[in-house]
Amino acid sequence: MMYLTVIKGTKPTAFSRHVKIIMIHQQRALRFKCTGCGKCCTGGEDHYIAMSKMEAQRIQKHLGISSNWFRRRYVTHLTRNTLTARMHKGQCVFLSDSGKCQIYKLRPVQCRTYPYWPELLENKRVWDNEATHCEGINVGNVVPITDIKLKLAMQLKSEEDDV
Repeated sequence: MMYLTVIKGTKPTAFSRHVKIIMIHQQRALRFKCTGCGKCCTGGEDHYIAMSKMEAQRIQKHLGISSNWFRRRYVTHLTRNTLTARMHKGQCVFLSDSGKCQIYKLRPVQCRTYPYWPELLENKRVWDNEATHCEGINVGNVVPITDIKLKLAMQLKSEEDDV
């Protein structure tokens, strides 16, 4: 079985151990330019924004509030090691009324790596379908494959750490 190699020298991930796949960024150049529209911060009831406990602590300290208040107001548990930002009326609790992220510099890995998630890089159909939700996909300059690999590796590592 062929493993997904994200960065030379890294070990195969849980995702790649079971999947034989050539991802879309390995087949063609991808274009992406974030427009800051905030649509990736919104979704239905099944939408969540995962964050590690360490990411949550950094955000909590940045907001200058107690950990108890932070947990009650901003997060819920997803798994034993992962929290999720609360969603309010279908959008991330950290999204301002003007549609801007209030914790942009501290945003979780899930946000930092979008749209370079394994499930979105599976094939052209999936990538183009995501473009119907994100106006920055297939727009702008070609993204260097090294940047995509780095973000993909970050996302896969955060998923492994969650297990």
